[in-house]
Amino acid sequence: QVQVVESGGGLVQPGGSLRLSCAASGSIFSFVVVQWYRQAPGKKREWVADITSGGSIMYTDSVKGRFTISRDNAENTVYLQLNSLKPEDTAVYYCKGVVREGVDSWGQGTQVTVSS
Repeated sequence: QVQVVESGGGLVQPGGSLRLSCAASGSIFSFVVVQWYRQAPGKKREWVADITSGGSIMYTDSVKGRFTISRDNAENTVYLQLNSLKPEDTAVYYCKGVVREGVDSWGQGTQVTVSS
């Protein structure tokens, strides 16, 4: 089964930017959709954005206009560009590749910390 690995997290000041990567171990087209989630300390994991194999995109309301999801099929990678970051964006960000209902692959997560 194709696995995913996240990278790109770090410490950034409010208003700053980061680009997260979700690299697939095989073809990114193994997944019908690739999703980003995040989990802040003491909170439940929440869905952030997703992109389908056909290129359809959706975002949760709190990140619309600030985050951008994209994919590079040649690199088998999905990106999440984080702009205008706020302290409340601090969380571990996870990538999930969905093969079909009930079959998916989660990455190990990458920490994003927004603080001055």
